[in-house]
Amino acid sequence: MKDLIPVILCGGSGTRLWPLSRRSFPKQYLSFNSSDDFSFLQTTLKRLKDLEANNPILICNEEHRFITAEQIRGINIEPTSIMLEPCSRNTTPAITCAALKCSELGIDPIMLMLPSDHLIKN
Repeated sequence: MKDLIPVILCGGSGTRLWPLSRRSFPKQYLSFNSSDDFSFLQTTLKRLKDLEANNPILICNEEHRFITAEQIRGINIEPTSIMLEPCSRNTTPAITCAALKCSELGIDPIMLMLPSDHLIKN
C-alpha cells in the first residue's frame, strides 16, 4: 500500500508534564520508557517500520525544528518533509498543510494521522 503517507503531528506547548516538559522541549521529545532511550516521537516513528507506506511527513513548531531533525536522524528515518508551523494553530491547519503537501508531491494518498506523543503498549 504505497498510497499511504504517515503524518506525524509534533506540535505541543510543553505544559502538561511540566517541569519535565516545557515550551522549548515538549513531551514528544522526552523518553519515559526504562527499557530503551527512545522519545515518544521516535517510538511513534518506529511503529511505522513494518508498515508498507511512504516516508512520513512531520509537522512541528518552527522552534523545534532542530530537535525534531536530530531525533529522526537518531533512528535513521528519512522523512518526506518536515513542515514548520510559525505558531500553534491546533490540528486542523496541520492536517490541511499535510494534504496540500501530498497534493504538491503529485500523489493522492491515504493519510495516516499520528500524534507524536502517545504511549501505545501491546
